[in-house]
Amino acid sequence: MNKQQGLVMVFALLVLLSITILGVSSVSSSLLQTKMAASLEKKSVAFDAAEAAIAGVVFESEDESVLGDPALLDPLSEARQANAIDLINERLSCFDDTRITRSTTSDGMTFGTRHTTAQKFSTNPPIDAWSRTVFVREQACRGSSNVIGGSNINCHLFLVRGCGQSEGSSYAVANTLSAAVFAPASN
Repeated sequence: MNKQQGLVMVFALLVLLSITILGVSSVSSSLLQTKMAASLEKKSVAFDAAEAAIAGVVFESEDESVLGDPALLDPLSEARQANAIDLINERLSCFDDTRITRSTTSDGMTFGTRHTTAQKFSTNPPIDAWSRTVFVREQACRGSSNVIGGSNINCHLFLVRGCGQSEGSSYAVANTLSAAVFAPASN
């Protein structure tokens, strides 16, 4: 009978060990899933910040008070005055400080302002948002309008890269918008 009690005790210890291993693995899995969810949330908010940065360029480029003030330049006009990007040899990076930059903050956009002051887009989690705008080229406008095709109006092509970066992160989440604007031909 003593041998049977010893066998029951070994069996009970094995069951207890397996339950402990299952519990530890469940807690470990839960912690990993929590970290993944937090990371996904940060990336999602950073992507929203990048989208807001693109919308900020559009907002500022359509702001009548900026367009009517010769002392202020909207991001597209400012990019048009800079050198065109060579897309074969150059990249449009979120971290290239030589490009036209606009910031998007938690304060939102205000009319008549160049949005160049860097502040936080979000504080929980802390996220920065900015855009880089470049002029690509001038070309004849494509479309069915004979008025545009036969006039001295060309399409000016731009790239706007919206960037969002979580505080402490070494990478930025980015999205890019291509924009074509009707403008007088430079020839």
